[in-house]
Amino acid sequence: MKRILYSVLATVSGLVLLFSYRTSLGEAIVPSDVAADASTSSGTAAVSGGTPAPTAPTAPTAPTASGLADGTYLGAAASTRYGDVQVQITVSGGQIADVTVPRYPQSNSKDISINNRALPQLITDTTAAQSADIQMVSGATYTSRGYVQSLQSALDQARA
Repeated sequence: MKRILYSVLATVSGLVLLFSYRTSLGEAIVPSDVAADASTSSGTAAVSGGTPAPTAPTAPTAPTASGLADGTYLGAAASTRYGDVQVQITVSGGQIADVTVPRYPQSNSKDISINNRALPQLITDTTAAQSADIQMVSGATYTSRGYVQSLQSALDQARA
């Protein structure tokens, strides 16, 4: 009887220790290019919760040889399983000069961790490809799909 009691107490103690173990330490770090761009972009200003507040957008100019008119364009928010993703592009000289992501899933540490890795890669790929024809980021499929959908919306506005 004593052995059973000690076994149960040891098992309960082990489970308590196991479930109280913290797997990550410290605060989440938002990539500086995503956070800074989201709060200082010329067409939107980030407010609490990552929701952009409209400001005076730049006036588009005539389309260039690439078909994109200079200006700042905010794509439609794309709903994903984990939250909305919204992309803003700045076109200069007919080329995508800047990409910001004012809205993206960031409700928990896992979302933040995934997007800290995925968004800079998606932004880099967009400026390199100069289109929405970019690769998905492994492990960030929902964010990638929402990003491409919103990016395409912004590109459609730049072509209109």
